[in-house]
Amino acid sequence: MISVNRMPGVASLALVLGLQIGSAGSVLADEPWAERTQALGASEDMPTGVLPKDELLRLIDTGKALFEAHFTTLDGVGRPQATQAIDPTRRKHPREQVFFRTAGPDAGSCAACHNQPAIGGAGDFVANVFASEGFESADFDSLDPQFSSERGTNHLFGAGLVELLAREMSAELQAIRGDVLSQARAGGAAVRLPLEAKGVEFGYISAEPDGSVNLDELDGVDTDLVIRPFTQKGVMTSLRQFSINALNQHHGMQASERFGARWTGSDDFDGDGKTAEISSADVSALVSWQATLPAPVRMVPEAAGWAEAAERGEASFTDFGCTVCHRPALPLETLSFADPGPFDLAGTLNDGQVGAKAVYDISLLNWAKDLPRDAEGRVLVPLFGDLKRHVMTDNQIDALGNELLSQRFVDRNIFQTAELWGVGSTQPYGHRNDFSTLNEIILAHGGNGREARDAYAAAPDAEKSALIAFLKTLVIVP
Repeated sequence: MISVNRMPGVASLALVLGLQIGSAGSVLADEPWAERTQALGASEDMPTGVLPKDELLRLIDTGKALFEAHFTTLDGVGRPQATQAIDPTRRKHPREQVFFRTAGPDAGSCAACHNQPAIGGAGDFVANVFASEGFESADFDSLDPQFSSERGTNHLFGAGLVELLAREMSAELQAIRGDVLSQARAGGAAVRLPLEAKGVEFGYISAEPDGSVNLDELDGVDTDLVIRPFTQKGVMTSLRQFSINALNQHHGMQASERFGARWTGSDDFDGDGKTAEISSADVSALVSWQATLPAPVRMVPEAAGWAEAAERGEASFTDFGCTVCHRPALPLETLSFADPGPFDLAGTLNDGQVGAKAVYDISLLNWAKDLPRDAEGRVLVPLFGDLKRHVMTDNQIDALGNELLSQRFVDRNIFQTAELWGVGSTQPYGHRNDFSTLNEIILAHGGNGREARDAYAAAPDAEKSALIAFLKTLVIVP
C-alpha cells in the first residue's frame, strides 16, 4: 500500500506496482495496471468455421473491449511517417504530435465517437471527422473544404444485417450482368436488362454479342455492381474495410493486412517503432462485435397521444413518397455473416485470401429472434433505406451539397440513402451533423428527395408533427 504522507521515488514506486521501467515498450500487457491494451492479441489466430454460440460470444466480448479501448503509444498509437489515406502513403514531413483534430489521429478509442445513445452508436457534432480524398496527396493539416469533407459519425447498430443485405444485392446485380452477356451472345444481338435487387432499381445494363458491356445507364451503384453500404457516400464495402480505415485514420493503429510487409515491404510502415499493431485476428474480433450489434427497434414513448400520432405519421411517411428511398424493410435470405466477406479488394482480406473463413450466426443471438419475417421465411430488415446513392440537391435546395471534394469518385451532391432505423436516438442530423431537428433535415432534401420534401412542406403542421412523432419511435435500445 502506498502511503499518502510519503510517496516513494520512481524506482521504488515501480517496485510497488510491479512495473518494469526500462524502455518505453517494456510495460507488460498482461498486468492489469499496464498501459497497453490487453485485448490486443487476445485472439492469436483468425477464427474459422461456423462459431458455436459460446465461442462467438467470447469473440464478441474481445471485439467490444477493443472498440472501447483507449489505445496508447505503447500499442502503436500515432503515425508520424504515414498519412490517413486509404492506400498506405508516407508523409512528406514527420508529424510532431500524436493527435491532430483535422487530419488525425483524432481519437483514442472507437467509442470516443460512436457513443450515442450507447457504445456503437452515433456521434454529436463535436465528434465530426474529416474525410480526406486522395491516395498519394492526403498530407494536410487543414480544415479547408478543398482538402477534406466534414462528416458526422453514423451508428453501427444493425450493421451486420446491412452488410449481409449489401452482399446479397451485389450478387443479384452481378448475376444480371452475367445474364445479359449470355443472352446477347446466344441471340447474336444487343440486349438491355433492368438492374434490380430486392426491389431496388439501379438503372439498366446492356451487352453486345462480342461481350462488350455498356454501363452508361447505371444509377446509384459502382460499375463493378458492388453495393457499398457504409459511410454517408456509400463507399465502404464492409465492416472489415471500415474498421481498418478508421483504425489508421483516427488512431494511427495500422492493421497488418494492409500496412504490413505484404503490401508495404515494412513491418513498421508508419515509423512509430511498433510492429504488428493490429493483427487480422484483432480485426476479426472488432468485426464480430459490430456485425452482431442489435438492430434498432420501434418504441412508442409513454406519452398521451404519441401512439396515435405515430400511426398517422407512418401513413403520411408513405403518402408523401418518403418510402421511395427510405424503404421500411428489405428481405434478407440468411443471417450467417461470413468474415472475411466476398467483395473486398486489395488491402482488406476477402474470403478468397484465407484458408477458411469464419461464420458468425446472428440467429443465435436473442435479439435476432424478434426480427420480422415474410411468408417465405426471409428476415425483413427494418432499416428504412435502400442502400442506393441519390442526388440530394437541385437548383433551389442545395444545403446537402456543401462539399468541394468528391469521395471515391462519387459526386459531391450524391449520398447514400440514410437508414432511418435509430433516427430517434441519433440527433443531430445530416452528413455533417449540422441540422438540429428532423424537420430541418427533411426540408433540406433536394434532388431525388425533392418531391417527398415538397409534399411534407405543403402539409398541415399537425401532419408534419405526426410524421416526426413516427420517426422518433425508431430508436436504438442496446
